[in-house]
Amino acid sequence: MLSGNDLIADLHTWIITACAVVDPPAEPQADALLFGDQSPYGIDSLDAMEIVVGVQKRYGVRIDSQETSRRVLTSLRTLAAYIETNRTPT
Repeated sequence: MLSGNDLIADLHTWIITACAVVDPPAEPQADALLFGDQSPYGIDSLDAMEIVVGVQKRYGVRIDSQETSRRVLTSLRTLAAYIETNRTPT
């Protein structure tokens, strides 16, 4: 089970692929915003839905409300922390 920087790196790679990010950063930008003009990822609301569904499928963690998704999808670091806190140990 991935954690810490390994999980952030995995999320970076997966999000770039799943959301077809154009001109992505070469290295994970753990604290960079995922959304908005300042984001190196350039993710939009449709991508957010893809991420929410994908997190449940890929990591077994449910993001259950719009408020939670806004908070959790701030950056790779906030998303990784949410996954680590909410996944079921195997």
